[in-house]
Amino acid sequence: MTEHTHEFQAEVAKLLDIVTHSLYSEKEIFLRELVSNASDACDRLRYEALTNPDLIKDDPDFKITISVDEKARTLTIEDNGIGMSEQDMIDNLGTIARSGTSRFSEQMTGDAAKDVTLIGQFGVGFYSAFMVADKVTVTSRRAGEENATLWASEGHGTFVTEAASRDKRGTSIVLHMRKDAKEYLEPARLRQIIKTYADHIAIPVVLKATKEGEEDQTLNTASALWTRPKSEITEEQYTEFYHHVGQAFDSPWLTLHSRAEGRIEYTMLLYIPEQPPFDLFNPERKSRLKLYVKRVFITDDCEELIPAYLRFLRGIVDSEDLPLNVSREMLQHNPVLQKIRNGLIKKVLGELEKKAEKDKESFAKFWSNFGAVLKEGIYEDAVNGERILKMALFNSTASDTQTDLAGYVSRMKEGQDAIFYISGDDLGALKSSPQLEGFAAKGVEVLLLGDAVDSFWLSRISEFDGKPFKSVTRGAADLEKITGAEEAKDETPKADEGEMDRLIALFKTALDGKVKDVRASSRLTGSPVCLVADDGDMDIHLEKLLKAHKQFGGGASLRILELNPKHMLIKKLAASASKNGASDALEDAALLLLDQAHIVEGDPVADPVAFSKRMADFMAESIAV
Repeated sequence: MTEHTHEFQAEVAKLLDIVTHSLYSEKEIFLRELVSNASDACDRLRYEALTNPDLIKDDPDFKITISVDEKARTLTIEDNGIGMSEQDMIDNLGTIARSGTSRFSEQMTGDAAKDVTLIGQFGVGFYSAFMVADKVTVTSRRAGEENATLWASEGHGTFVTEAASRDKRGTSIVLHMRKDAKEYLEPARLRQIIKTYADHIAIPVVLKATKEGEEDQTLNTASALWTRPKSEITEEQYTEFYHHVGQAFDSPWLTLHSRAEGRIEYTMLLYIPEQPPFDLFNPERKSRLKLYVKRVFITDDCEELIPAYLRFLRGIVDSEDLPLNVSREMLQHNPVLQKIRNGLIKKVLGELEKKAEKDKESFAKFWSNFGAVLKEGIYEDAVNGERILKMALFNSTASDTQTDLAGYVSRMKEGQDAIFYISGDDLGALKSSPQLEGFAAKGVEVLLLGDAVDSFWLSRISEFDGKPFKSVTRGAADLEKITGAEEAKDETPKADEGEMDRLIALFKTALDGKVKDVRASSRLTGSPVCLVADDGDMDIHLEKLLKAHKQFGGGASLRILELNPKHMLIKKLAASASKNGASDALEDAALLLLDQAHIVEGDPVADPVAFSKRMADFMAESIAV
């Protein structure tokens, strides 16, 4: 038989080094991961057998068997599920096949105890076997095929595959246990682990008798957890099922278990994780909910089951009304599935609303993890968007604690008729933006919108509670009519009105074609200049986002340059505007201040060399020798 040696993918090699040398305190989770994988293999074959019953005709009863050989110091986990071909083994046991491989590498910290918890999140729980074994061999035969393959590795840089013999379909994993892992060869210990971590699995997990005269023993309840009455399920069992179905190591933040009865019958057992899943912001925005029909696993990739803005959910949905032989094509636009989807959305949003009202501190933690995703629903879901908006939390200039919109409206000042906001990528930069200065002086609260999705839902939702949303970076800042704030009197004199008019006229000439307009600002108190969009133009941040995603046609929109008539620099420039030859000197000042305004906005300077020269000349003239 020919033996083929293969190198592990780089990420797998790094992972194996972590788990092999990990001092992780709960090494027993290796058994949970291997039994969970075996259960999935059985589920997938059960589904394939719906359309090809010959695959299981010789062995229709699915089970997972655990065998111990104390003398050889081996532990074997065997299933009669779908099995693997040689290529399947290379793909599944030699690489991290799921999307997010680079994200996996990025999240590795070098702390073994922390990094090993990433195993489940990335669907690579098989490698946890190397926490207790110094060699692992896998023999597998795919259902419907005659040939079997053996895979073996000592958990270092390589693995080997070769042809093997196996009487029936399925997979056997043999762990050659380390000397310090002898406890996992004790039947009592194995019973305790299976009862703790795998009781929810709907397939029997059988411990083979180790002594003559003893009988094989089924270690788990072997019934689908979601079919049991809630009163009979412990919190620990719910948590372990979450670990199984969500491939997670954290605890669920919220568990939803209910059954819908009537014209459409289905059971849902849904979890909201405590920690964000690794693929939360994957561009594919895929759901990870598993769809079952009458306890038969159908798929874990059903776009129609839940909207993308709820993709952080983990768990299962089991329908009584869909046909068992349902195909991916049949799931599209299926009226039964659409009703289930609507029911799931209603249930999840209802529970989130309760949390938002009754446990604000816990809801705030949820929002910090998943708010940016849930807000996609404000933009995408015409039916439920406003429900999400009502519970949404936002950063603001009023406090370090996030606020909902109802709270913002309750604090609006006398004469304030709009909900003011500023959007951008960096919360720190937003807080120090010059456009906020006049609002801060008036004590007017401004929402700080730091998620990319904010700019998009604002294009669909124009108001809340009758109050329009208004960007502080767009249009004139009419702050004079807001009188309900305790405002510190600013006695700083403005530039002479006539001088200011001449300065603005010279700036307009100097910046012709570079700005839409130049005007005196009522929003600035400390900065000399800022850029704003005109009332009818696109918000500055939204335009940047569209450009970044190549969805903005044409060149950059021209902005309005606002000058602060109380700033010392602007007053000096205004005073010099009427002097002979001022236009040439002021042209450089205008270009320099425009570049400065762009820098504050995070924009690149159009001509860095010219900017550097102007800055140097300006400094040279201003420094007295």
